Amino acid sequence: MTHVPPTTNNAGAPVASDAHSLAVGADGPIVLHDHYLVEKLAQFNRERVPERVVHAKGGGAFGTFTVTHDVSAYTRAALFQPGTTTDMLARFSSVAGEHGSPDTWRDPRGFALKFYTSEGNYDLVGNNTPVFFLRDGIKFPDFIRSQKRLPGSNLRDNDMQWDFWSLSPESAHQVTWLMGDRGLPRSWRTMDGFGSHTYQWVNAAGERFWVKYHFQTQQGIDNLTADEAAQLAGSDADHHIRDLHEHIADGQFPRWTLRVQVMPYEDAKSYRFNPFDLTKVWPHADYPLIEVGVMELNRNPENYFAQIEQATFAPSSFVPGIGPSPDKMLLARIFSYADAHRYRVGTNHAQLPVNAPQAPVHSYSKDGAARYDFAPADRPVYAPNSLGGPAADPARAGESGGWESDGEMVRAAATPHPEDDDWGQAGTLYREVFDDAARARFLETITGHVGGVKSDVIRARAVQYWTNVDAGLGAALAAALAAAGAPVEAGEPGTASVPVA
Repeated sequence: MTHVPPTTNNAGAPVASDAHSLAVGADGPIVLHDHYLVEKLAQFNRERVPERVVHAKGGGAFGTFTVTHDVSAYTRAALFQPGTTTDMLARFSSVAGEHGSPDTWRDPRGFALKFYTSEGNYDLVGNNTPVFFLRDGIKFPDFIRSQKRLPGSNLRDNDMQWDFWSLSPESAHQVTWLMGDRGLPRSWRTMDGFGSHTYQWVNAAGERFWVKYHFQTQQGIDNLTADEAAQLAGSDADHHIRDLHEHIADGQFPRWTLRVQVMPYEDAKSYRFNPFDLTKVWPHADYPLIEVGVMELNRNPENYFAQIEQATFAPSSFVPGIGPSPDKMLLARIFSYADAHRYRVGTNHAQLPVNAPQAPVHSYSKDGAARYDFAPADRPVYAPNSLGGPAADPARAGESGGWESDGEMVRAAATPHPEDDDWGQAGTLYREVFDDAARARFLETITGHVGGVKSDVIRARAVQYWTNVDAGLGAALAAALAAAGAPVEAGEPGTASVPVA
């Protein structure tokens, strides 16, 4: 006979029943000293943590990253040394929707990676697009609120979205990606991922480089049509979660090839546009892709809450040989993400198994709710000390003098470059990357989206927005809106191109 373990309370003591509470008589009132009933109800009331404000809906899996090419000339980071295989976790997500929203809404997709390296955890928190809507983190809360819900009706609103976008011309490149075919990936397996930001790599000799990450799907790019996405939103809201889980369970492990663009450190000071601008891509003709290795996802989580919902990814999690750049959005995210995790999961979130590094931790962090890992009692809890506590070591940390102390670099990052306009790369994407069919689908998408704007003034600004991207596109949009009964009145205020602030 199979042994059945007894049910216990959270303290490990056996309980008498999971079906009947302790009551006075058969039908009498329950008693407050029924501690197991109180424990079950209290635990139930607290079994959710606050959902992520952004990227609330998502899923993920565990796997490995294996280096296949030698990039040690550019970085000393242990996980990128030849032949190295590193355990990792990936989480994919949508951006604007809540935890229960459909997977197939038109939205950028998060592409967050945690590498459990021998030198500590490295988190790369990116998207399925190489650019973003903004270049300055001070606008991020406003942007997200414009994509969420109205405070009165609690409905999402095209006027609110286009009011923000048409007053923020730097968004044009990302909105062109979003409204194009790649705004509706068929699955997480069939989309690329990007670090998006510019990062710094430092090699063993202390030489510095700027780098951008490209994770290119080996499954091939595949996207949904607007009709397919709408149908799936109603019939299978968890389509992307299901697709990833079932393919891994069937042994069809998805893979991505990591390639990077590398820019010599000094190039950034005189490049034709600001290379740290998150709304820009680096042309591959200037900085070709260099292959690094392969990411494979091969193990589904055993418990979604413990291993995906409580997983925390933060751009502040660097390892020796990798660091930040003067990208203003990245610098804001370095604070914001880690702070969000301390609020949402807890100050000791890094001690949870899914977030804990495989490398040893010698930290002076102390106490706080839910702390269970601690240093020996004879280790000092402060630094500096003369009692044998851990000591900071710039050499082991890989520091070689950061860009922060390079006055010329700081000035270059803040100085306008010849091609720092907001519309050029969006126009290039529309004219030179999209084919005729993609351009036709794009016009149909933005006609529907802008056609949902009720304000004549905001609708006119949205048409001017696309006119700035491409004059022919703007004219075609105005004609399509007129044919759909949403004309743009002459003389309505538009949005002119503005210089980088």
